[in-house]
Amino acid sequence: MRIRWAIAVVGVVALAAVALNFYMPWRTSQSSTASGHAAAGTPVSCPADAKPANLDFRLKDVAGKEVALSDYKGKVILLDFWATWCGPCKVEIPGFVEFQNRYGKDGLQIIGISVDDTVEQLTPFIKEYKMNYPVLQGLGRDEVAQAFGAVLALPHTVMISRDGKICAQLTGLTGHDVFEGHIKGLL
Repeated sequence: MRIRWAIAVVGVVALAAVALNFYMPWRTSQSSTASGHAAAGTPVSCPADAKPANLDFRLKDVAGKEVALSDYKGKVILLDFWATWCGPCKVEIPGFVEFQNRYGKDGLQIIGISVDDTVEQLTPFIKEYKMNYPVLQGLGRDEVAQAFGAVLALPHTVMISRDGKICAQLTGLTGHDVFEGHIKGLL
């Protein structure tokens, strides 16, 4: 029985290490790392070999209106894959609201894609968190997440440049300063 508990604990710790990618100064001391993180507050540009983002998807918002991701071409897009049950997602959302207020006029567009939630779950959540950006229904639309690479944990955020290139993918809870560095570098 002890062995089973030990295995369970090791599994939980491993999952937490993947899912909770906290801001850790020793990971972000360089201007950029392979995971796409920036040093705190440091503007980060898009890598020269960045691949194009597939924005050829239409999803419904909570009002049932179809929204085309391609409508946001020409803007810096912070595309956030998340869920209402995800603790780290709940931590990041107020920062996204702040970024949309601060940088929206400069060409930033935050877009949230809820991967697991129904409209009935999303509507009160959006009000509670005062989400000021489009929240799209991704339930049953796994092909959208797959188009942006492996979404193995939530939150998973994709930074897309004005010219439609995937400049960074950030998985797990990511520091506010790291996001801001990417936003400033792409605006």
